[in-house]
Amino acid sequence: LLPGIILVAINPYKPLPIYEEEVIHAYSGREIGDMDPHIFALAEEAYKQMVRFGRNQSLVISGESGAGKTASAKHAMRYFTTVGGCLGDSSMEEKVLASSPVMEAFGNAKTTRNDNSSRFGKYIEIGFSQARVTGATIKTYLLEKSRVTFQAKAERNYHIFYQLCASATLPELQGLGLRECPQQSHGTA
Repeated sequence: LLPGIILVAINPYKPLPIYEEEVIHAYSGREIGDMDPHIFALAEEAYKQMVRFGRNQSLVISGESGAGKTASAKHAMRYFTTVGGCLGDSSMEEKVLASSPVMEAFGNAKTTRNDNSSRFGKYIEIGFSQARVTGATIKTYLLEKSRVTFQAKAERNYHIFYQLCASATLPELQGLGLRECPQQSHGTA
């Protein structure tokens, strides 16, 4: 096993011009230490190792709520589809990472840092053929099952519970015995 490379990234909570296509091309083909640390540098190194040695690679993206994990995964996907090309649809990263509003309702909740924080862990496997992206699968894992029975002060349960309670008067939900929920004024999915 080769030692891994670690990048510490900080969410600036505002758009920065460091993820444009020109920046992708600037990192493409470069060695890991040639340019500033960047998610594109890690993606390039993983891509290069995969192409050169034919070995599977992993990018582990970790952080707390609101840290920008999903955004980093999207940037890496865009890097792979831009540099290596994509067999098929060029908007594959959006298709792979897009979550339907219904799924978000079941897995997103209000935290102290984020009104619509995903409480899912995600495992994304990207398929390549001849160094081109051919497809991807995503597996989601519900985190914080304890949130169903307990929420910290200023936090909420999963959005779906509040949406069901807010819809309790609908004829199709009458038989569920739903009542008015607390904290309905907070954000929803």
